[in-house]
Amino acid sequence: GPATVAALGLVLIPGMAKAGYNKSFAASTVAVTSGLAIVIPPSIAFIVYGGITNVSVPVLFAAGIVPGLMVAAFIMLAVILISKKNGYKGVKSEKPLGQVFRESFWGAMTPVVILGGIYGGIFSPTEAAAVAVFYGLFVGVFIYKSINSFAIIFDVLQKSVQATAVVMIVVTCAGLFSWVASSVGLIEKGSEFVLTLSQNKWIVLFMINLLLLFAGMLLDAVSIYYVFLPFMIPLMAHFNWDPVWFGIMMTINLAIGQVTPPVAVNLYVAAHISNLTMENLTKTCLPLVFAAVLALAVIIAFPEISLFLPGLLGLQ
Repeated sequence: GPATVAALGLVLIPGMAKAGYNKSFAASTVAVTSGLAIVIPPSIAFIVYGGITNVSVPVLFAAGIVPGLMVAAFIMLAVILISKKNGYKGVKSEKPLGQVFRESFWGAMTPVVILGGIYGGIFSPTEAAAVAVFYGLFVGVFIYKSINSFAIIFDVLQKSVQATAVVMIVVTCAGLFSWVASSVGLIEKGSEFVLTLSQNKWIVLFMINLLLLFAGMLLDAVSIYYVFLPFMIPLMAHFNWDPVWFGIMMTINLAIGQVTPPVAVNLYVAAHISNLTMENLTKTCLPLVFAAVLALAVIIAFPEISLFLPGLLGLQ
């Protein structure tokens, strides 16, 4: 989400501009692809979704891999076509491929350690968070040696506490809303109202996706899960929708909402980093958003895309 844009954009946007890419296109590319951070595991969004719906988090992690890569492939294809049309060629790396691989190996192993430990039964998703912290600390101190003082560790801890506090406040408020809505019967009435509009599952699914897309423009994924999932769980049961497939669809939709104008929180962050206006980024981001929407449509139409890997791994 926005945090990913802020972290990567400071490096990638100037780098792409230096390589000859249009700055607006570079910022849009970073903004759109950063949305996939909540889709490709390990993902806090899947952990929250699994906690609310009682769906296995490892199953969600496995289910998110292929759809996440598929959305990325659609966006990559759009980037390639746009680059060829505008003559963007980039520049060759000054470092040999082998050197780049060696330098990035330990950092790239982070998701391998996390997912390998979860699927290997070594630790739970919750314990994986602690393992990831200690692995990152080990690599930063002893391998890359970028963490060379207690001041850096303290700064990291301080920022982590601040980010965690914000998330917990959001979760608390959203959870309170869900409890009140359930207590007064608002959830049942909301689900019944949707069913009075149509009994056709495709029409209802279309309405749900429009609602999620709009919500994704305004709120973060964690808040949306707590606010909207209680209304949607009865609909999932009514139409016999697979909760794993629904979770993948919902998460990708929210990722797209973060870069869909006019609000588009990811674009706001990218615009701030690149010193451009939202108007500059809107035009260049729309083809990439369209590519992501096409991928989402395919994932919705063919649930097997999300479900075959968990089945292959024996998780379902």
